[in-house]
Amino acid sequence: MSMAAQDFRTTGAQYAAPIRPRLLGVEDAKALPTTRIRELFSAHLNPGQLHFMKLLGFDKVKVERAEGMHYITDDGRRILDFFGGFGSVAFGHNHPRIIAARKRFADENRHEICMAFMSQYAAALAHNLAEIAPGDLDMVFLGSSGSEAMEAAIKVAEQAQGPQKSRVIYAANAFHGKTKGALSITDSTLYQQQFALVDNRVKVPFGDIDAIRQAIESDPSIGIVVLETIQGGGGIIEAPTSFWRELRRLCDKHDVLWVADEVQCGLGRTGRFFAFEEHGVIPDVTALAKSLGGSKSAMAAMIARREVYMKAYGKPKTALIHGPATFGGIGEACISAIEGLNILYDEDLIGNAEREGAHLIARLKAIKAKHPSLIKDVRGRGFMVGVEFNDVSETLPFGLKQMVALLDDKLKGSLCGFVGALMLKEYDTLVAFTEYNRNVIRLEPPLIATRADVDRFCDAFDDLLSRGVARIVTDYLRKVAVK
Repeated sequence: MSMAAQDFRTTGAQYAAPIRPRLLGVEDAKALPTTRIRELFSAHLNPGQLHFMKLLGFDKVKVERAEGMHYITDDGRRILDFFGGFGSVAFGHNHPRIIAARKRFADENRHEICMAFMSQYAAALAHNLAEIAPGDLDMVFLGSSGSEAMEAAIKVAEQAQGPQKSRVIYAANAFHGKTKGALSITDSTLYQQQFALVDNRVKVPFGDIDAIRQAIESDPSIGIVVLETIQGGGGIIEAPTSFWRELRRLCDKHDVLWVADEVQCGLGRTGRFFAFEEHGVIPDVTALAKSLGGSKSAMAAMIARREVYMKAYGKPKTALIHGPATFGGIGEACISAIEGLNILYDEDLIGNAEREGAHLIARLKAIKAKHPSLIKDVRGRGFMVGVEFNDVSETLPFGLKQMVALLDDKLKGSLCGFVGALMLKEYDTLVAFTEYNRNVIRLEPPLIATRADVDRFCDAFDDLLSRGVARIVTDYLRKVAVK
């Protein structure tokens, strides 16, 4: 039992203050060595996650600070960030304009939590999002996370449709969040576990318009379709423009609301502010998060068509059914988002993502052609890119291929892990992985990445793959797995 859990001490009727727990201070935290951080992480955060961090060698790194495209460690390493916090670092680490805006806000003691009054910062951010969003997507709910934004999106659609059209279509390999409602349409037995989920849902293959048509036409209670515009956890998977245009037509014909999850692919990552803009269609509801807080604050937004929002919450008696969240319009997060949105256009980060993302994909396809036994596919758009490795058996000579093929499922993701670990260990470069297809490395660098950053990453990646699978495995075992 901690000291804080002990009963207050009293002497007769006289009150005595509680014993002060052994608390760490801010500077104490900053000074913690890696070994102690590892102990505290295991004791109080997530020992299971630490197991995987150890396999990758990520537990041996202590980040001291972060600037632009880089993490800087306590021993002076500059780690190139091509992970980007699953798309959360669009502006790079500690963008100077966002830091300056936050400092002005703090120096002037401006208000953070303003639940009783109207917040000028929340109002301005909502205006900016409505200005950016196409069509009549102009009613905004502010939250703190992608899951919260998706919960708001699902609820506004269900409330607008009513109980007779409350069933939701979602896609195989979808990831929409881990809160209870979003989890119900997140296609993962790992994440769903034994939780009791909402049952008003219908699963279809991603990008299969015929399956969606058949479901809608056979079940009049279906009133909502929820899809990621690009599946992130599924391995950076897109559907063609013809799919999205036919989806829009079907939804209009059958009075079905389309919710576009842009939590990971939105905010300029694909070379458009919203990924759905590439296809010339507009959803009824969408959601943003990740980098919306300027890569400094937790900020998320649901944006709905006015007609949908007003039908759900437009009357005084329904206005607070899904009213403002306590921290949804918190001041410093709002001004971080406001400044970030301005930077996005002032510095042409959307155009940079389109141009340099195309260069990244072109270089990766050339690397694929050079190493066809290792790389199965390169796909994506802008700075949302997936590199899929072959199963381990496909990387081996013919004589070993059939023997190892029986182990491919158990070995899935191992080559990705070896490559990711060695990219960090030997090339000071950080990459990410995907939830469902473990053979995919996910690349979501900050939108500030330059041609030099892209070329540095690609040169390192090519150099590592040039060793061949046998040496990659032995180098991992020798340089990372050893304790």
